[in-house]
Amino acid sequence: MKIAAYLGIALVFGGVGYAWRDVKAGTPINPSSWQRLAGVTDERKDSPEQVFKSAYRLIRDDYYRPVKADDLKFAGMQGLLASLGDPHTMFMPPKLASRFSEETVGNFFGVGARLGADPLGAKAVTVFEGAPAFKAGMRSNDVIIAVNGKKVAGIATDAIVSQVKGPENTFVTLTVMRSGSEKPLEFKIKRGRITTPTVESKVLEGSNVGYLSVSNFAEPTTSQFDHELDSLTAKGIKGLVIDVRGNPGGLLETAAEMLSRFVENKTVLTMKKRDDQEVVKTYSGAVREWPYKIAILMDENSASAAEIFAGVLRDYGLVTLVGTHSYGKASVQNLYPLIDKSSAKITIAKYYLPNGDFIGRKVDDDGVYVSGGLAPDVPATLDLDKDPIPGDPKTDTQLAKAIEVVLKH
Repeated sequence: MKIAAYLGIALVFGGVGYAWRDVKAGTPINPSSWQRLAGVTDERKDSPEQVFKSAYRLIRDDYYRPVKADDLKFAGMQGLLASLGDPHTMFMPPKLASRFSEETVGNFFGVGARLGADPLGAKAVTVFEGAPAFKAGMRSNDVIIAVNGKKVAGIATDAIVSQVKGPENTFVTLTVMRSGSEKPLEFKIKRGRITTPTVESKVLEGSNVGYLSVSNFAEPTTSQFDHELDSLTAKGIKGLVIDVRGNPGGLLETAAEMLSRFVENKTVLTMKKRDDQEVVKTYSGAVREWPYKIAILMDENSASAAEIFAGVLRDYGLVTLVGTHSYGKASVQNLYPLIDKSSAKITIAKYYLPNGDFIGRKVDDDGVYVSGGLAPDVPATLDLDKDPIPGDPKTDTQLAKAIEVVLKH
């Protein structure tokens, strides 16, 4: 007890010593500082909002160097949502919120190319057919080495993308290297509104099986899904593989619209909220004919709306799931735009599939997967020794298994 008392006295007088030096130097002392040093607490009980604002002002006004108010605000918001321990509830500053909006709305202003990392700059992984870049002469696998005459080697891909994007009807000059060309090629491209392709299709060579790759569930996805299906149907396919591997999800409404092509007025999922629950159903009048077997390819990176799409079709016995287990994101988020163009994405419900399954992911203390997600009806893994190319049944062993499933009588 004596030791504790002595320590307490030492701390108080040590603190007063610092305060006394400030007084001698002419530095005014906040009365609350004396109270804290003396161990006197304020009897007033401030609300959490008042305490937060008070801490914000103290850091903004008294920290030893100037700080940006927006940086404090964004950090506070990030900490607020992170404290919930929910990886799917998050704060998005304006730039991130804008990018997220582009992904869900599915359009932006640019040249129409999906870029990936490359030592020389950025590789055009895909140049969208009919987009400004395609019309100007750029093709997939071209490598952008300069933007408006400035070399971009060593620059982060996101930063290069930001340089390539810009207001509608403005121009950007891209210098590219193309395999087989001795000299760099230069393209002056007029930026336009780009609708990102989220669904791509082809007939798999030698099998007469249609292949649909769905990369995410954005606003344009349903119409693209319909368009690509019409194209495959016209070619007389005998089976269909829908690939949602690596699909992170997207809009629940889009998933419900696409499921309405298979079943009408049927339960998609039951959302259990804080105080009530809501049942989401498919729409009527949009059902298509499916005169062949369908397999859905999935993996651990198939999440959210991709799992809902696959899980609902499985529950109604319309498809066979092929691949590995899915991610296990069994929650629904709402996006709340804030007045400074930032956004908060907040979990509002957990969901259950039509048969009552809750597919929520469980991990151990190290974050390693334990259970959850959709289990495949037909397990299949990629043979990495074959250097698999997604969509190529010669190297993509999961796709080869899916073809086998849909052609099996």
